[in-house]
Parts: sequence; C-alpha cells; structure tokens
Amino acid sequence: MHKTQKRREARIKNENSIENRPAAARRSSRPATKKAKPTELHTSLFNRKAVDRKEQGYTATRKISELPVHRDLIANLSKRGYEFPTEIQDKTLEASLKGRNLMGIAQTGTGKTGAFLIPIIDQLIGSRANFQALVVVPTRELAVQVEEEFKHMAKGLNVFSSCFIGGVNIKRDLNELKRKSHVVIGTPGRLNDLMQQRVLRFENFQTLVLDEFDRLLDMGFIRDIRKMVDAMPNRRQTFLFSATEESGQRKIIDELLDAPVEVKVSDGQSTGDHIDQESVHVGPNENKFDLLVNMLNQDEFNKVLVFAETKRGVSALWKKLNRIGLPSEQIHGNKSQSQRLKALQDFKSGRVKILLATDVAARGLDITEVSHVINYQAPKSKDAYIHRIGRTGRAGKSGKAYTFIS
Repeated sequence: MHKTQKRREARIKNENSIENRPAAARRSSRPATKKAKPTELHTSLFNRKAVDRKEQGYTATRKISELPVHRDLIANLSKRGYEFPTEIQDKTLEASLKGRNLMGIAQTGTGKTGAFLIPIIDQLIGSRANFQALVVVPTRELAVQVEEEFKHMAKGLNVFSSCFIGGVNIKRDLNELKRKSHVVIGTPGRLNDLMQQRVLRFENFQTLVLDEFDRLLDMGFIRDIRKMVDAMPNRRQTFLFSATEESGQRKIIDELLDAPVEVKVSDGQSTGDHIDQESVHVGPNENKFDLLVNMLNQDEFNKVLVFAETKRGVSALWKKLNRIGLPSEQIHGNKSQSQRLKALQDFKSGRVKILLATDVAARGLDITEVSHVINYQAPKSKDAYIHRIGRTGRAGKSGKAYTFIS
C-alpha cells in the first residue's frame, strides 16, 4: 500500500472517530485546557439542615443611632435602612475607633464591610489629607461593591474614594488619581501596577484593610500584598476580615498585626448554619445537565447562582442553557470588566434569573434574594464551599444550596 493511501485512510479513520463521538467527547479532542478535578471533600459536608435564625440570632444592645460616630454618618446609615449593628460591627467598633489592629471572622452576609468602613469614614470626616486608607480585595466585582457601599455611607460628608481594578484602561486610573481621594479600594495586581509606575504613593497610607484576607494571603496574592505592606512605612492600623481562617497563615497574620483585637463571631471553619444544604447524586444512567434543567424550571428557583470549576465549563454550560431557552449570564476571568459588571447587574436586577460563575463570584459579593446556590461542580476546598454557599441566605434570610456529586 502506498504511503499516501495509508495517510488518507488514517485521516478518514481519525475524522470518523471524532465526528461519531457525542458532543462532550468531541470537545475533549481539542487542545488540552484546564479540567476540573474530582473534589476531595467528604460528601457529608454538603448535607446539613438549616438552623432557625431565631435560635442563633444576635441581639445588639444599642441601635445604629446610639453608635459613637459622627451624627451625619449615622444619618446616612439610617437612610440605608440600618436600625441595629450586626454582631461583627457591634463587637469591633470601639477597638477600631481606638486605632487598634483587628482581625474579624464572621460568616458571609453579616456586615463585615460596614465593620471596617464605618470607623474609617468616621475618622476621616474633616480630614484634608489624600490617600489615608487602602482597602485591598481579591476580585474586581468586590472592589466595585465596596466602593458603592462606601459612597452610600459617606454621602455628603466630603470623604471621597477611588477604585482601581484590572480590566480598566489605566489612563482612566491616571485621571482618577488627580482627584481628591481619602480611601483607595482595589485589587492587588492593579494597585501594584500603579505603585511601580510611581503614580500611587503608598507611604501616605496609614490604614490598611485586607478584605477576604485568607484569599489575599494565599500563594496567588501574597507577593503583591508583601510589596504593598513594605511600601507603607506610616501604616498605623490594619484590619483583616473574612468568613474563613487558614491555620497555616498564622505566621503572616502575626507579621501584619501587632497586638491585635481578634473578634470571631463564627469559628472560621463552619458552613452557613442558616443555609439548607443538600447533595444531588448523579447516577450512572442519569444526565447531569437534565437534572440541572429540571431544578431550574421549578418556580422556587427564582434567583440562582450556579458554580462550575473552570472558565471553559461555565461557558459551555451558558451555551447549553441559552440554547434550550433558559436565559443566563456568566462571570469568569475571560470576560472583560464591562461584561462582568453587566452580567452581575442583569442578575441583581432580575433581568435574568440564572448567573453562572467560577469562584470569582464566591467572594464577598452581596446579591440580595439569591434563592439557591448550585455547585454544578463541587469545589476543591472547604473554604471555597463556605464562600460559594454564602451567596444565599444573606442579611437574615434563609437559603438553599445544592452540590452535584457524580
């Protein structure tokens, strides 16, 4: 047999073997990309009945109107509908106002953002100096959310903020730096870019906040965080806040915090007690996607956040859902900042009831009335699981979380 004929037959055989496979199998023939590995978490983690909020509730001994902060700040908080401080806010305020270093651990949706913004804004009222407080967060969406909350609390107080995140034209940031700004909020990569260009001078900052500090102190961000800390010789106060605490980070925490006050209103390890959690076992003869669609078609699934492990997995799921008439939006690292913000806004406003995301949406995002969180692919770590399901059951509401197990 001639070599050309052999090559032709080999090519035909290869093409047939690919075309005759199911769609999922055909996709696997593409160049290798990151694939989701099976979770190593025990399935018992995904099954827990919710505890009634009344059984575990916290009753503040004072109202927002009685907090020892500026009366105009209190007025802004009251306009936002806040009547009582949350537990983490109530138990950290005095130490924060006294300038103490502080570490706060509280479950998601319990007001950690207010716990550091309220004392910072109070201390900056009447200040003329620029760039006094730096708030560092792990995701762009969380940075935007923190600045929005800051603007509501600081309205009319002549205390201003700037937000610097990746995915935004740096010329916009350079123009932003010309404005008066007391508080800078941003993600590590962009903040370091501005520092290296010598357009944002970190020696001015006296207060540092690491929001979702357990994520910021892991291997992905720690080098950037160390650079920023080293560039802040006038740092006098540091806040660390998160829902989870990594025991292996204790040495770094001790380096950042001198004689801190530690307030733990949760143990930093437990899942949301107010969230009903249930695993969905996918049998060998069951179609996982069909099970998901059946759930999403039920009336009670009216605002659903669905997590997958990879960007490619999120995009594939988005295409399949929209193809069968279930409109959804998606958030992951391959989307531009404007696309991510639009997807988030469409979900918040109710234009779409399904948001598909990687763990970029698991940290800190405050989206009200999320009825269900579905882990279409189980997370790799307990911390990731805690933060994912924490997107439901926020602000005193109950929630429901499902995790698919094959």
